[in-house]
Amino acid sequence: MIRLLRAPAVCLALWALASGCATSRAGVDTTASARQQLTVLYVADLHAQLRAHPELFWRDGQERIEEAGGFARVAAAIQRIRAERGGEVLVLDAGDTIQGSGAAALTEGRALIAPLNALGLDGAVPGNWEVVYGPAVLRERAREMKHPLFAANLRDASSGERLFPPYLVKEVGGVKVAVVGFTDPDVPRRQPPGYSQGLRYDGPEELPSLVRKVREREGAQVVLLMSHVGLAKAVGLAARVPGVDVHLSSDTHERTYEPVVESGSWVVEPGAFGSFLGRLDVWVEGGRVVDRRWELIELTASRFPEDPQVARLVDAALAPHEETLSAPVGHTDVTLARYAVVENPLDNVLADAIRVAGGTEIGLSNGFRFGTPLLPGPVREADLWNMFPIVNKLKTGKVSGRQLRAFWEQELENVFAKDPEKRFGGWLPRPSGMTLRFKADAPKGQRLLALEVGGVPVEAERLYTVTACEREGDAPDMVCRIPGIQEPRVLEVDAHEAVRRFLAGKPRLQSELQGRAVGEDLPAVLRTQQVQ
Repeated sequence: MIRLLRAPAVCLALWALASGCATSRAGVDTTASARQQLTVLYVADLHAQLRAHPELFWRDGQERIEEAGGFARVAAAIQRIRAERGGEVLVLDAGDTIQGSGAAALTEGRALIAPLNALGLDGAVPGNWEVVYGPAVLRERAREMKHPLFAANLRDASSGERLFPPYLVKEVGGVKVAVVGFTDPDVPRRQPPGYSQGLRYDGPEELPSLVRKVREREGAQVVLLMSHVGLAKAVGLAARVPGVDVHLSSDTHERTYEPVVESGSWVVEPGAFGSFLGRLDVWVEGGRVVDRRWELIELTASRFPEDPQVARLVDAALAPHEETLSAPVGHTDVTLARYAVVENPLDNVLADAIRVAGGTEIGLSNGFRFGTPLLPGPVREADLWNMFPIVNKLKTGKVSGRQLRAFWEQELENVFAKDPEKRFGGWLPRPSGMTLRFKADAPKGQRLLALEVGGVPVEAERLYTVTACEREGDAPDMVCRIPGIQEPRVLEVDAHEAVRRFLAGKPRLQSELQGRAVGEDLPAVLRTQQVQ
């Protein structure tokens, strides 16, 4: 039986900024005067969303869309809490920061640097998308940042030397804190392989010894592990890496209003796109943690203003690209949002556009997580970059029904594997012209219940035509992680042009789900991968 994991945490105090909070005490009789307080703020998966945007919020079965985020609002929230704490705050970024928008892509992340530096970060872990412009650009952007990047498992492939330090140690509010960094070791497979050529990504084997080192040799009173591997894998790591007080997770854009408790450690993740700020308060006495509190703060326009100075930096960074990115490419009469693991309206449009551009029976798009809601009105070039922030040409080929079944069984395992270490990448790929029904809780290789193309059950030996995106560095006979395709052909059309052409035909776009992928043992809309 699939169930959502919920931590048994209770909000014991209502803070003025709180959207959700949890508190834990170590069962020690202490007084406030005897304790020292460490406050940590962190963001994750900003995805280059420099300006405020519509955000979809959901809690307790209720949904709403409200303006949120933007670097100027993130800065204002950080400044407010800094003032509350007398400046004694550690501010961190958990990665996927310089990719995800048109301005970022057009400048290889350079447009982000001035506004990012204005946030006053103390350190950051590089995410899986930080290599999108190649290792040389990653190094260049790291030199331009005022804060250090750190990651224990990212190395130069030739020399074996780490690109960045493995951890960060600071004293904040009289508390010595160490933050060990860990980025996604699956990057060479998750991203187009060409992005990370020349880099080596190690697994988590060194993490336990690094945690011991910062505790014993560096004298850290509080040890945090900040990872960019996703919430499910972070929970798995918490069980394997002892000695961590709180695990700061990122990558899967999960919104943990309450921490997940695993092996005495907390695991939290602070949403995405600058729409949230995670606040962790830790109290230390006698060299050990005696109290913890977590708060996920919704950075909505109704709660936080924008910092004027950072707003000016954002405007200056975007000004050279405004004309290009504001150009209209179509129109939508409905709200198109992404935020769902199995199917969502925005990706249905993208998959349809890919299929039509390729002239094939099937279209496939990757299960991307980035992209804020698109409200009724004009669709702009900037929106194309938000929904698909890399420019890949389309690729067509022929695949057998047997290959399609094997592909979907593997993708279902990637998303719903019972062992967190076997989970891989994002959400389910998005099909067009094809439907599937499955059971998420079934054993590996036995999840698929029905697979149809054009409303007809798939035949094992029949060949089907498919369009997906070419990935830099993939084998010539690979399309959308399906190996051994026949008659592969790379088109001159890229995904953005496919959407432009599709919208030019003024299709009837739908905000409702269409049953393209249905998990019979899942909720109608699944918004989290943190299931077991």
